[in-house]
Amino acid sequence: MEDLMTHLSNLGITSTLPQYTQSNPLLNPIDVYRSYLTEILVGVTGVNAETVFPTLQWARTLDRGDLVLAVPQLQARGAKPAAAAAEWAQKFKPNALFSTPEAESIFIRFYFSPQLLPCVVLPCIFHLASDYGLNRSQGFSDPGNPSSGRKKVVIEFSSPNIAKEFHAGHLRSTIIGGFLSNLFEGAGWDVTRMNYLGDWGRQYGVLAVAWNMFGSEQTFEANPIGHLFDIYVRISALIKPEEDVIKAAKKEGQDTTELESTGLLGQAKTYFKRMEDGDEEVLSLWRRFRVLSIEKYKTTYARLNIFFNDYSGESQVKPESMAKAEAILERDEISEIDKGATIIDFKKHGAPKLGVAIIRNRNGTTNYLLRDVGAAVERWDRYQFDKMIYVVMSEQDIHLQRLFKILDLIGYGNVRSRMEHVNFGKVQGMSTRRGNVKFLNDILEDCGTAMHEVMRRNEAKYNLVDNPEEIADTLGISAVMVQDMSGKRINNYPFDLERMTSFEGDTGPYLQYAHARLRSIAAKTGWSSEQLQEADFTLLKEPHAINLIRIMAQYPDVVGHTMKTLEPATILTYLFRLTHQLSSSYDVLRVVGAQEGEAVSMARAALYEAARQVISNGMRLLGLTPVDRM
Repeated sequence: MEDLMTHLSNLGITSTLPQYTQSNPLLNPIDVYRSYLTEILVGVTGVNAETVFPTLQWARTLDRGDLVLAVPQLQARGAKPAAAAAEWAQKFKPNALFSTPEAESIFIRFYFSPQLLPCVVLPCIFHLASDYGLNRSQGFSDPGNPSSGRKKVVIEFSSPNIAKEFHAGHLRSTIIGGFLSNLFEGAGWDVTRMNYLGDWGRQYGVLAVAWNMFGSEQTFEANPIGHLFDIYVRISALIKPEEDVIKAAKKEGQDTTELESTGLLGQAKTYFKRMEDGDEEVLSLWRRFRVLSIEKYKTTYARLNIFFNDYSGESQVKPESMAKAEAILERDEISEIDKGATIIDFKKHGAPKLGVAIIRNRNGTTNYLLRDVGAAVERWDRYQFDKMIYVVMSEQDIHLQRLFKILDLIGYGNVRSRMEHVNFGKVQGMSTRRGNVKFLNDILEDCGTAMHEVMRRNEAKYNLVDNPEEIADTLGISAVMVQDMSGKRINNYPFDLERMTSFEGDTGPYLQYAHARLRSIAAKTGWSSEQLQEADFTLLKEPHAINLIRIMAQYPDVVGHTMKTLEPATILTYLFRLTHQLSSSYDVLRVVGAQEGEAVSMARAALYEAARQVISNGMRLLGLTPVDRM
């Protein structure tokens, strides 16, 4: 803090920087302005600083100011908001940090003075570098005490079903969960990335029957996930007539016990019962399927910059954990027996919209709701987490609500209160050149190939790229991820290969191009980062330069806001705002051959390098790998 005060004093700001609990001026340059502005407004409004400081929010667009005060949030007694806004704005005197504010209805809009802004913001970005935008103290159990330890968050995401296609829901969960993991790690939390595989249940009985009929060791070794999926599709087609007969019988009110115990379906149920009973002969085959599938998934995840600390799964839930929950449910008369199955009628327990759910099947095997209850209890026992996030598509809203309700009912309300379901919508029309099977590798290969084709259209630039196939793969992955994160999570969106691989519009390739262009400018100048930090930032006077810096200053606030919304689109929208401002600046703020001289060239090069750093930080937070040349 002493160094910051010295720096501000050198800029002519001699008054002591006010310090507030919520302020982090060493990490967030806007907090320098926010702190001084709070002190001024306390004198103008008579409201205490603890109330004023958090109400000073960053503006979403530059024409709406840099900091905005919504007067009603101050709850000042006897003051009509619009009249108070006009009165307080008039009392405010411009100074070295702020221009004249504007009162608009119930808002006061404050503008940073352009003279000092570059000298406050750019040194902060250069000093923090890849940490700019992050506040790791948010993860401390006591934010003001680093020795208090870090808060723990468990994030369950991706969670594909072994032997089934890696569908769009799993892709979205993977991308969003990876982003949330980066976000919480950046905020200083102790993050456990959990992949809770769908690796148990009747489907594995079905798969075992398929293996006995169609399995090939040679094909399985070459492509375990693909082969298991192929034989699962084949057996499912054979089982479907049996399921149709059972469904029709149930509709007519018939007892289907005998029907369900015969044929291929009966074999599958018997096999899964042997699995649950611990039969080593059947478990050894299942173990092979699981281990090889996980190894294959790890390779694919690596392409997306995704990793997991814990490859868990339904199979790992201990029988005693489920039995413990069942005993409480039975003791408290929450569960009941219906036609041999154990059910919960949520209508009887204050949640009519959750209907009736089976937790144990009539043949004694578990189902995934009961396994999820057992898993939740085990996670609490193991991690004692402060937060547990389920990144699961919105189609599973009812399932998660049932899980949370059961935890409340069995006395785990304290655990339930720490849990959150981060849901998301569907991807519509997603298919690959290999057909409608949505394996993740196929999706990435298609996008990488499409980007390679786009790159080859400019032969001159293509020949300058050292590793075009690798760059094309990175661009393809960026295309998929940016399209996925462009809108609010809950929104559905169409899978559009042509649009997502375009360099026109707000796409992954466009974002990568913006970063690569800034790298190219830096390479042409030849100045090192150390030299750029010594540039004379007071030479950055043009409106284009000041507006770029105003946007860059907002990044820590944007990241902080994203911790509340958990929306990757918040970061992405910000990055596109910054890149659009850059695009409009290149012709005005020339670096190479600038007529204003070398000192101005160096200041502009420093400006662009700071912008590149912010873009890189945002991209990495989203899980993207910035490219330097393309």
